[in-house]
Amino acid sequence: MAQDHLLGQLLLTGVPGPELDPDTAARFKKLQPGGFILFGRNINAAQQLRKLLDDLRDLSDIEPFITIDQEGGRVSRLRLIGNEPPNAQQLREKGDLKLIKKHGALTGKILRLFGFNLDLCPVLDISYDDEADNSLKGRCYGTTPKQVIDLAGVFNHALRKEGILSCGKHFPGYSSAACDPHHELPVIHKTLDGMEASELLPFRAVLPDCDSVMTCHAHYPCFDPDKPRWPASLSENIIRKFLRDQLAYEGLVMTDDLDMGAILNEVTFEDTIRAAITAGNDLAMICHRLDMVEEAREHIATLPEPIINDALERIHRTKGRLRKPDPFSMEAFQKIDGEIWDLRVATLGEEGARVLSAEDGKRSPVELY
Repeated sequence: MAQDHLLGQLLLTGVPGPELDPDTAARFKKLQPGGFILFGRNINAAQQLRKLLDDLRDLSDIEPFITIDQEGGRVSRLRLIGNEPPNAQQLREKGDLKLIKKHGALTGKILRLFGFNLDLCPVLDISYDDEADNSLKGRCYGTTPKQVIDLAGVFNHALRKEGILSCGKHFPGYSSAACDPHHELPVIHKTLDGMEASELLPFRAVLPDCDSVMTCHAHYPCFDPDKPRWPASLSENIIRKFLRDQLAYEGLVMTDDLDMGAILNEVTFEDTIRAAITAGNDLAMICHRLDMVEEAREHIATLPEPIINDALERIHRTKGRLRKPDPFSMEAFQKIDGEIWDLRVATLGEEGARVLSAEDGKRSPVELY
């Protein structure tokens, strides 16, 4: 294959710990993954985090995506070393677009300070039940499609204005899921007309202004009636035929974490990787089984060259919009962190601001993953 040395570009991989040990550095240097995703296990101090991201860049021949879930509330990895921003539901309930715009801008500023260039948000799912056990608690900008479009759109614009790429998630929508995909595969029995009247509206409206989209791990019989329990993230009907062809989305498409129960319990690793890219994803995300990224590359190598080349072209085009990180200083970090606290107080009040989200994984592994 002419571009064999670029196959790692189709992988978005997790990182084992807060610093690169020699073996990990050597593996990444050889693999040359397209990007890295960081979690709480990678973060213990401000200077340490910036050094880790600088080290990941240094071993990458092509500028990598360096991404994180920095949404707000319990899904805010940087709250391990700083203040916790309000979550989407809290901002929605406050109802002040200026605060949502401020949240987007501050998120962009603090990510650029550490060296991130892509944030895995905004969430474009609708909250039909703020207490539903589907991993979305606190993470949705609206209870109606219009509210999601208006509020998530403000956040998305402010984030991107700071030079951070965005990612709309979780396509085509977890809103009606009855279980948490971190544990098991949700099956969503909605008709396509029903999806078009609700879940798909925010994606249709906001995706043209997003740099990427994340596909989700739920089965939709309306799209895949002949493939029982087949996840959307691996579905050619959903990604290539619907998202790409019908919605005409030409941006970067990535899977959600392929190490979640909704995938692990249903599909073999080889079939997962091959189906993910064949279906139309450009990046296969492996967050935790890091000893399998080389195997994933080998599975990708067996795919038809046009499929790989199309993915590489979209990755290359998206990376052309990446911006270099801002210079790091503790003073700059403390200033932005102080503004995040002020935003929290403005959203929740002095007393409410002091009540932080639980981070024990009991609600959903999304808190810890």
